[in-house]
This record gives sequence, structure tokens and C-alpha cells, in this order.
Amino acid sequence: MAKQKSQFVSQLEAFFSADRLVSITDTSDMVTLEISPEHWLDVARDLRDQDEFSFTQLSDLCGMDYLSWGQSEWATDTASNRGFSRAVSGEGAGRFDWSQRPQVVFDRDNEYGHPGRFAVVVHLISMEHNRRIRIRCFAADDVMPIIPSLVDTWNSANWYEREAFDLFGIAFEGHPDLRRILTDYGFVGHPFRKDFPLIGNVTVRYDESQGRVVYEPVEIEPRVLVPRVIRDDSRQHALADEATEDGNS
Repeated sequence: MAKQKSQFVSQLEAFFSADRLVSITDTSDMVTLEISPEHWLDVARDLRDQDEFSFTQLSDLCGMDYLSWGQSEWATDTASNRGFSRAVSGEGAGRFDWSQRPQVVFDRDNEYGHPGRFAVVVHLISMEHNRRIRIRCFAADDVMPIIPSLVDTWNSANWYEREAFDLFGIAFEGHPDLRRILTDYGFVGHPFRKDFPLIGNVTVRYDESQGRVVYEPVEIEPRVLVPRVIRDDSRQHALADEATEDGNS
């Protein structure tokens, strides 16, 4: 039987026209609104100012990179007969040398239904109605992701947006002071992007002879870490029984 639509979802659908919302998803934990960049600010202000919503508090904002979303590094359907360790691909996101990184073009028509690579996810709280909601916005451009800033709507978004800019490279249009907040001065790249190398780009250390911090090439070789998997199946029991029989004979 189809799940009955909640009263809150009906309120959202009645207030927001179809052209302002991309989708509404009602899952077990929270209602999620997906909003296009051109309506990101006006929908956010309505969620804050309208009495039936009153989402006056922004509790969290983060960036998302959907590159390689749903793609597994494990090919067990073709590698199980050659050893489980051979099922790991070394070309997964983040597992390659930056100078030799694969040039991946994000497929906006991918089977997972995401309209872009980079998105911003925000969690809001309505103290008046004791309710939470999640809103999400995909950047229109994957090369230079830009999303309007929510600082004028909720000032608590200030440092969150700086963090998303620093780690994911998402630019927030209208932000009063969009600077890096976690990485060092002169840091190259955005470390939470899926195509950022796991070993990093440079090694940082303090040189006593020079009396300053120096940057050097990374000495760690990129490698694929293969977890140890212990299988408990009939083949192992058969081998154990054979070894017991041979020992008793």
C-alpha cells in the first residue's frame, strides 16, 4: 500500500509551486526539499518567515560531491574465483596520483538521478512547530559550482559556507567574507572532493635550519588498501575435514 502523504508535505506542496521545487522526499528521518539555484534564496526566506513553517534556525550546512556516487570499487562478481583482493580497483576516486588523475566527466543523466556533481545540503529547525527539514541545492556548473549564499537569511551559515568552499570548492555568491577556514594559506585544491588524492599534494614540515615551515613533494606512494576478508563457507569446512582425515590416517 502506498505511504500516505503527511500533512506537512501537503502544506509544502500547497504553498510552493511546482516550478520552485525540484522535488519533495518524505523519508523516515526527515522531509527533504530539492530546490533549484534560482529559487534557493526565496524558498529559504519563505521557510523562515511564513508562520506555518517558521524555520528560524539553521543547524547545519555542508557540501556534497556526487562524483562516483553508487560506483563500487569491488567487482566480486568477476573476481571471486581469482582471490578477493583482486576485486579492488585502484582507479577509484582519490586513489591515484594527481598528475595522472583520470579526466572524469560527470554524467548528469546518470542512473542515480542526481542533476549535478556538487550540492549544498542544509538542515533547518522550527522551534515553534518542533520540526526539522532538509533542503538541498545542486550547482548548475560542475567546473565552477556557484550557489547563492544564505548568510543574509541565517547568519549561522557564514562559517559553514566557508567550510564548504574550503573543502569542496563551492563558491557562495553574496557571501561577505568567502575565505578558506580549515586548510593552510596557499593550499592547492579542495581536500573533500572525490578526485583529490588521498596522499595529498605536498608534505609540510618545520625546517629548523631555515627556521620556517617548508613544503616538499609527497614521499608516500599511492596504493590500494585491501581489507582482509575471512570467509566462512562450505569450501573451508571441506578443506578442514580433509585435513583432519589426512591427519588421522
